[in-house]
Amino acid sequence: MTRLRVAALLVAAALLAACGDSDREVAGEPERVTLRMVTHDSFAVSEDVLASFTKDTGIEVQLVPSGDAGQVVNRSVLNADSPLGDVLFGVDNTFLTRALDAGIFIPYESPRLAEVDDRYELDDEHRVTPIDHGEVCVNYDKDAGAPPASFDDLLARAGDLVVENPATSSPGLAFLLATIVEHGDPGWQDWWRAAADAGVQVTSGWEEAYNTAFSGGSGQGDRPLVVSYATSPPVEVVFADPPTDVAPTGVVTATCFEQIELAGILRGTEHEAEAQQLIDFLLSDELQADIPLQMYVFPVLDVPLPDVFVQHAAIVDEPLTMTPEEIDEGRERWIDEWTSIVLG
Repeated sequence: MTRLRVAALLVAAALLAACGDSDREVAGEPERVTLRMVTHDSFAVSEDVLASFTKDTGIEVQLVPSGDAGQVVNRSVLNADSPLGDVLFGVDNTFLTRALDAGIFIPYESPRLAEVDDRYELDDEHRVTPIDHGEVCVNYDKDAGAPPASFDDLLARAGDLVVENPATSSPGLAFLLATIVEHGDPGWQDWWRAAADAGVQVTSGWEEAYNTAFSGGSGQGDRPLVVSYATSPPVEVVFADPPTDVAPTGVVTATCFEQIELAGILRGTEHEAEAQQLIDFLLSDELQADIPLQMYVFPVLDVPLPDVFVQHAAIVDEPLTMTPEEIDEGRERWIDEWTSIVLG
């Protein structure tokens, strides 16, 4: 082959490559990027919903389950210099300040935030974005008689109650905070001393409390009262076998403490622009509408709820709350004092 012909072929190849690049640019094909989203183990999303994000943006999303909400935050703080992913989903108001103080997030204000109720926005610097909310509440077995209506009623039936350890469980911590809001500090301690004396049962986590110790619904135990969620009754209906239109469990709304779950872009990501698109997607109508029947919590946007939620979830207009700063100031001390009182 002559040098002239080789040169001609090389020029032709270069032109073809240039044309190919130009065609891709004209077609608007996005660069293929894979984002790693660190989540708690309870995160769930429909495959077709997540696939729609990739189809629209060209961005792949790899989920990285990393334990419960507390573990997700702790691991992300410990790995701040070498982040576990690009985006973190699942930090909640009970652990938020720990994450913010560690500086693991970079700010981003999604345009969809304009549609989110201000009560869910917990950081003025927009380092985290609210995605969903739910309430931790005492649930009761409807077959076990009339439910308690207050914390005083609940204390009178503490021998029927199973709770999660606040040192190892997010709902356990939320319920401890609920008793502190209700009875004040240190008045909450007397409530727990009386509950411990009456035989309240403690488990390490929700799974054991609800499915093993609780008598209602899918539970296999003999305790008719359990710390769970305002949205647990629709779960019982959705997964009932045989099918039913009647929830076998109910919610003691006076005990409900609000949890807000948030997402943020992890400092150190090499794909900040793409991570912003993922945050926007978490606030899209499509994903927000997917949340109730995937994670059994409420979306922060006003999107239509599934009928089973409308019929069976407890709507708590004024749940017990505490600011993230108040939680941060007392959390470790309260857990230590609770441990001494109840387990000591």
